[in-house]
Amino acid sequence: MAVVSGLPMAWLGLFFLAPFLVVLRVSLSEPAIARPPYTEIWEWADGMLTLTLNFYNYIFLTEDALYVDAYLNSIWTAATSTLTCLVVAYPMALFIARARPERRPLLLMLVVLPFWTSFLLRMYALIGLMAPTGFINGFLGWFGIEPITMLQTQFAVQAGIVTGYLPLMVLPLYSTLEKQDPALLEAAHDLGATPLRAFLSVTLPISLPGILAGSLLVFIPAVGEFVIPALLGGPDQLMIGKVLWTEFFNNRDWPVASAVAVAMLALLVAPIMLMRNALGVKG
Repeated sequence: MAVVSGLPMAWLGLFFLAPFLVVLRVSLSEPAIARPPYTEIWEWADGMLTLTLNFYNYIFLTEDALYVDAYLNSIWTAATSTLTCLVVAYPMALFIARARPERRPLLLMLVVLPFWTSFLLRMYALIGLMAPTGFINGFLGWFGIEPITMLQTQFAVQAGIVTGYLPLMVLPLYSTLEKQDPALLEAAHDLGATPLRAFLSVTLPISLPGILAGSLLVFIPAVGEFVIPALLGGPDQLMIGKVLWTEFFNNRDWPVASAVAVAMLALLVAPIMLMRNALGVKG
């Protein structure tokens, strides 16, 4: 048993904890014109180890409106996109869960089918759909409707996130809805509950774990999304993933970039802890 549980823990320690500690160390250093472009936080001199921690990088994040706005915009975009995913995915998952058993594999395959295509190709397909001369505006032009500006807007970014991460919301919802006992709904109807009341009193509470799991699977990667805002968003669509890229590769300010990454991770821990408390997970 110790070996079975030890292997995943060793994997997490090697590929998550160790890189995180490296990034944390860099975030507590100072920028320097060197390779790598930061100073060491400890020095060995005169037989003594001196540790120098620089917390100014974290203070700088709170003082500069650029980073504050990027964090707030990322959280807002991820939250609204997650809610949209939930609204779209719930009926899909409910339909699949209540379909005949022989049809469910085909329906699930259709949900997962976009994952068989490159993520970049799907985003470029959205560009073809929403471009000023794309399919949507071309279709509207047949009815004499002026072209609609969709690319390089907040709408385009949210549409890309919903399109890219929708299966991650559908699958956890289906997993919980498929386990629902049909006798519970029959009992609710026998007691005089309307279909809406039965849904709110029986189906929705049962599917709460799937809602929470799917929301986290969409919200967490959406907060740090870089590809979708870069391809579909405009220059005013500032998200923390783009700021992180700029600090690392353009400004070469690794300490500030590492502080941005650590702060973003700290923000993402909050919804995970809320999920654990909501599900009553201990330990």
